[in-house]
Amino acid sequence: MNIFDVVETNTNLIPERYKNMSTQELEDRVRAIKTKLGKKLYIPGHHYQKDEVIQFADDTGDSLKLAQLSAENREAEFIVFCGVHFMAETADILTTKEQKVYLPDMRAGCSMADMADIYQTERAWTKLEEMFGSSIIPLTYVNSTAAIKAFVGKNGGATVTSSNAEQMVSWAFTQKERILFLPDQHLGRNTAFNLEVSLDEMAVWNPINDTLEYDGAIENVKVILWKGHCSVHENFTVANIKDVREQYPDMKIIVHPECRREVVELSDMNGSTNYIINAIEKSEPGSSWAIGTEMNLVKRIIQQHPDKHIVSLNPHMCPCLTMNRIDLPHLLWCLESIESGQPHNIIEVDEKVAVNAKKALVAMLNQS
Repeated sequence: MNIFDVVETNTNLIPERYKNMSTQELEDRVRAIKTKLGKKLYIPGHHYQKDEVIQFADDTGDSLKLAQLSAENREAEFIVFCGVHFMAETADILTTKEQKVYLPDMRAGCSMADMADIYQTERAWTKLEEMFGSSIIPLTYVNSTAAIKAFVGKNGGATVTSSNAEQMVSWAFTQKERILFLPDQHLGRNTAFNLEVSLDEMAVWNPINDTLEYDGAIENVKVILWKGHCSVHENFTVANIKDVREQYPDMKIIVHPECRREVVELSDMNGSTNYIINAIEKSEPGSSWAIGTEMNLVKRIIQQHPDKHIVSLNPHMCPCLTMNRIDLPHLLWCLESIESGQPHNIIEVDEKVAVNAKKALVAMLNQS
């Protein structure tokens, strides 16, 4: 189900009283429930979450780390996922039937994930098999719906994260001659390029008009990139890099591989969220950095490293709007509903979908 369909059917909106509570009241109540529920409650928090939420996370991390921690967790009865919809789906797939996963605000979706629906993907697969036979294996970024993960698992593929994309693409090439990479074309392109696949060996599948965008002979295609992108990372531009180079000639530029190829190529370093965090942590005091990733994280890194000069690569960048849906009032509302025995916003992946989606996730986890 598309996240917007979920929202349309969800009439249980947050009560007004939570919006009128003071920050102190909200925080005190969250702490009290965490203490009361103890190990029965587990709150994983993605790096892009607001500080007001991340302060209550039991673990913070990127998609790979949180997927692994969800798979390992067997104590918690209630998993309140502070992230977006596809992450909560992944947690539900990897945890036991006795555990329940909750998303504090069902509007916390991912525009990238919604750029590849199952109907488009099945149509594309049929046409691509007509062109390339059985020489293709599908990979999907974890930023995808459970239905897409299930499609990939059913067809022998795996999920990837920005942390392990090179490892998983290398693995995929040991399985088949060609790769269909969903749904982020930029991560797919940058990863394949790093593994010495040339740009003229990459084609783009356009799901809107069901066509393969490629100028050469199709037998030369090694990677088929789904025409999707991250709405945040696509907003970092070559002009941003030019501005930083002119204003701060000695500043290092580090970006996420969801950025466009030309931005990654002109940066000094690129890598996953954890890669960026670790690079800044290990850098010398007094060093200067322009970071091309989500703004909540950039602001947090700036606060944590007052001994360094750090700016956003795009000074006009906004936080991820859907990730930002999770806030302190929604977190408390979710926790109080659990405490009262009348929980809402439970994330439950259809069992048939979950079986195949888990195949794709386990294929990744076995390589990581």
